Amino acid sequence: MSSRILFLSLFPLSAAAAFAQPTPVPVEALVAEIASAHPELRFYEAEIVAARAGVRGVAPAAPELSLGLGRKRISAAGVDFATEGTAWSVSLAQTFEWPGRLALRRAVAERDVALAEVGVARFRAALDARSRGLAYGLHVAGTKAASVREVAERFAALRETFLAREPGGLTPLLETRAIEAQELALQRRATAAELELQAALLELNQLRGLAPDALLVLAPAVPVFGDAPALPVLLDAARENNFEFRSRQLALEQQGYALRLARHERYPAITVSPYYASEGGDGRETTVGVGLSLPLPLTRTPRAGVEAAEARRIQAEAAVRAAQRELEREVTVAAQAFTAKVAEIRRWAPDSVAKFREAAASADRHYRLGAVPLSTYLELQSAYLDATEALLDTQAEALDAGLRLQLLTGLNFGAVRLTP
Repeated sequence: MSSRILFLSLFPLSAAAAFAQPTPVPVEALVAEIASAHPELRFYEAEIVAARAGVRGVAPAAPELSLGLGRKRISAAGVDFATEGTAWSVSLAQTFEWPGRLALRRAVAERDVALAEVGVARFRAALDARSRGLAYGLHVAGTKAASVREVAERFAALRETFLAREPGGLTPLLETRAIEAQELALQRRATAAELELQAALLELNQLRGLAPDALLVLAPAVPVFGDAPALPVLLDAARENNFEFRSRQLALEQQGYALRLARHERYPAITVSPYYASEGGDGRETTVGVGLSLPLPLTRTPRAGVEAAEARRIQAEAAVRAAQRELEREVTVAAQAFTAKVAEIRRWAPDSVAKFREAAASADRHYRLGAVPLSTYLELQSAYLDATEALLDTQAEALDAGLRLQLLTGLNFGAVRLTP
C-alpha cells in the first residue's frame, strides 16, 4: 500500500446497489457542494441582511402629526342661552438630535454588519476545513478497515487449516490458539475502523443534506503537504486575519462608539411643535404658536447608561487581550504540530507500507510451508498493520494541524492539498 488515497465508503450495500456504484466525486467538488448547499450558511447570510437593514433604520426621527376635533359650548350662570361651535386643532412635532448623535448610532449599526460578515467568513472557512478533514477521515478509516480485514482473513484461513489437520501435540495446539486470539483481536480492530468510517460518512452526508445511508465514493487523491511560514509571519497574519480575534476587535470598536453615544445622550433631544387651533361660537378664535419640549433629568438614567457602556467597553477590551493570548498559543501549538508531523511523514520512504504488506503476504506463504516460525509470522502481520495505521494517523494529524493553522491565520499557504 502506498500513500495514494482511495476514498470508498464501506457501508453495507443492498443487492441492487452492489451493481450500481455511484460515480466517484473529486474532493474539491465535494467541498464546493457542501459549501453551496449547507443550510446553516443561509442563517449567517440572513444575519448580514438584517444588520444592513438595521443601518438603514438609523435615520432622523420622523415628524409626528396630531389632529384634534371637538365641540365648544359657552354658557353663563343664570342664562339659558349658550354659544357653541366646532373646535379643532392641528400640530406638527419634530424632534431634533444634537449634532453627531446620528453618526454615532450609524457607526454602532455598521459594526453589526461587519460582525455578521466576519461570522459568514468564519463559518465558510470552518466548513471547508471540516469537509476536507472528514473526506480524509473517510479514507483513513476505510484503509484501516481493509488492511485489518486482510490480515484477519489470513488468520481465519490459517485457523481453519489447523483445525482440519487435527493437530497432535502441544506445539500445534498452542499455535492454533495463538492464531485464534490474534483473529479475535483483529476482528475488534476492524469493527472499530468500520464504525469510524460510518461516523465520517454520516457527517459528510449530513453536511451535504442527503440521507444518512447515501453512498459516497470519492475519487483517488494524494495528500501533498507544504511548508508552513515562519512563526512570526503566522502570528502577524493571525492577528490581522483571524475571524475570532477580528470579531473581538470589532466588538471593542462597537463598544467604544456605544460609550461615546451614551455620553452624548446625556444631553436631551429637543422637540419643536408648531400648532394651529380654531374655535367657533359667536366669533371665531384662532391660535397659532410653537411649543418646545424636552425631558427633565428627574432620574440618574443618563449617568447609569454611561457607566454601563463603560463597563461593557472594559469587558470588550479585556476580551481582546485574552483572545490575543489564546490565539498566539493556538497558532504556536498548531505550527509546531504541523511542522513535526510533516517532517515525520517525509522520513517515510514512499513504498514503506507497500514493502510491509508484501512482507506480511510473503510470511503467510512461507509459514504455511514451514519455512517461517510463528513468532516471525505474527510479528510481520502486526508490523504491517502498525505501519499502515502509523502512516495514516500521522497524515491525518498533519492534515488536521495544517487546516487548523490555515483557519487560525487566514493564510492559504498550501498546507495540505488533496490532488488527483
